[in-house]
Amino acid sequence: MIDRIEQLRSEAEGEIGAAATSEELEQLRVRFLGRKAELPQLLRGVAQLDPAERGKVGAAANAARQALEALIEERTAQLAAAELSAGLVHDAVDVTLPGAPAQPLGSLHVLTSTRRELEDIFLGLGFTVMEGPEIETVHYNFDALNHSPTHPARARTDTFYVQRSGEGPEVVLRTHTSPMQVRAMEAHPPPLYVVIPGRVYRPDSDATHTPQFHQIEGLAVDEDITLADLKGTLLSFARAVFGETRDVRLRPHFFPFTEPSVEVDVSCFHCSGKGFMADGSRCPLCKGEGWLEVLGAGEVDPNVFAFVPTTAANAPGYDPEKVQGFAWGLGVERIAMLKHGVPDLRMYFENDLRLLGQF
Repeated sequence: MIDRIEQLRSEAEGEIGAAATSEELEQLRVRFLGRKAELPQLLRGVAQLDPAERGKVGAAANAARQALEALIEERTAQLAAAELSAGLVHDAVDVTLPGAPAQPLGSLHVLTSTRRELEDIFLGLGFTVMEGPEIETVHYNFDALNHSPTHPARARTDTFYVQRSGEGPEVVLRTHTSPMQVRAMEAHPPPLYVVIPGRVYRPDSDATHTPQFHQIEGLAVDEDITLADLKGTLLSFARAVFGETRDVRLRPHFFPFTEPSVEVDVSCFHCSGKGFMADGSRCPLCKGEGWLEVLGAGEVDPNVFAFVPTTAANAPGYDPEKVQGFAWGLGVERIAMLKHGVPDLRMYFENDLRLLGQF
């Protein structure tokens, strides 16, 4: 029996040393040391031998088993190291290459996409897109828009005044896109239908205000334009942005450069204008009102037409006795907040990809 143990040991050592993979080595372990293998069976049969043979056969079998276990452990480490080296060579990664799958190249910022969507809507209604300077004179920003000399918006706590060397008109970072109303009329005779998108600046910072934000100004000047034309235009806008079943309402308000002036609300798209949800709870978006405030508008004040210089070639065309107009100003961030449910306007400017990647 000792001869058979030595024969099994010699055979196992030869095959274990020749094993080429971890899988092959595992098969050899089961073959020579598994529960049904011959060597363990011999060990279990030692008790049935003559007392004179038990010690010698048991010692030989244990020595063979321990030697094979040590050899398998050693060979396992060798094969694991070799397989790891081969894997590192085979699976080498060039970190200078794009990731797999390739990362998206990016997309438009949600404010840019919202602005372009609004521009497309008004282009479809027959308006032309114009742009204007972000640094404005006090004349265009306030005086030409019928602001009284004591209007609170003129205060240095409400407007960014820009210091300029030498003599000349005082300039500001424009507080709205409305200065382009007079600039557009100076450049183009009526009829005039324009929208003016752009950045504006005010010294405010909270959940619904930032020092820099975006507006879209609208101006229509023609003969026989009424408040009904304004409502129809804004109704088409509201339905294009918020859904075909939306409605708008006009509430009296005051702006220096429109008369009459109105605040414009759109029926809440979250609760269908009911003010409450299907479960009877108050609508969290419109706070139970059924309406969402979206912009300010009104009929162009005749005083604004009077600020178009009489020396301009187109000035005679803006006689307030012959033409009328309407104007509106909307915040791009406001529309995006309502449409996408963003609770804090400042989040648009924090460059958090967790937010921006959703749009």
